Amino acid sequence: MNSLSYLNHELERFPSPEYALTDPNGLLAIGGDLHPTRLLNAYYEGIFPWFNADDPILWWSPDPRAVFVPGSMKTSRSLIKHLKKQDWTFSINRAFKQVVMGCAAPRAAQDGTWITEDIQAAYLQLHKQGHAHSLEVWDGDTLIGGLYGLAIGQVFCGESMFHTQTNASKAAMLVLHQHLLKQGFKLIDAQVINPHLESLGATALKRRDFINLLKRFRDGNVASDPWVVTEVLLEL
Repeated sequence: MNSLSYLNHELERFPSPEYALTDPNGLLAIGGDLHPTRLLNAYYEGIFPWFNADDPILWWSPDPRAVFVPGSMKTSRSLIKHLKKQDWTFSINRAFKQVVMGCAAPRAAQDGTWITEDIQAAYLQLHKQGHAHSLEVWDGDTLIGGLYGLAIGQVFCGESMFHTQTNASKAAMLVLHQHLLKQGFKLIDAQVINPHLESLGATALKRRDFINLLKRFRDGNVASDPWVVTEVLLEL
């Protein structure tokens, strides 16, 4: 039975994702806060926050769910040709705050951003605790693209990406896939399926199938320190 839950500021358990509404698709709970423990509990159960600046905190678990298997990203010949011409470099956790700010910047055809100052502060705290991570794309000393998300066991929960030069965010995704594959990750959660993600190789899984995979991999082990601040190479 679908039902909407209302959270207070106690760190109570989230309701099961199976109770999420079908309209709007995946809305499960309202309220609570963005305390790091609550956020980690949410991702551990397949739930994530998404709300506008004037909204209360909204918690979601949509059906279907967009996922990648690390290494499964589709790369067109034109993308590979473009990337081979660039002198871009890539890094991990070198500029987390700047990446989040880049993702929060206004975009064409969008009014405002869901990555509010509260969201930015919450994920920066998760980054300082070693849970949230970024991948950066550089043109010389200029940050031109990147993405960020959370690592939950062998699952990487992607949050957002941005670019200021053509294909920089796709390059970030490709480097992320290669890195996660090497480090023993099994699944990338991309949240809500859309044509752009499908064009990159994302699969739409039924929520129950996604939750089953999440339960299988969320306590798994990866490389001892896959998120040390470092430069990484794009392999073409």
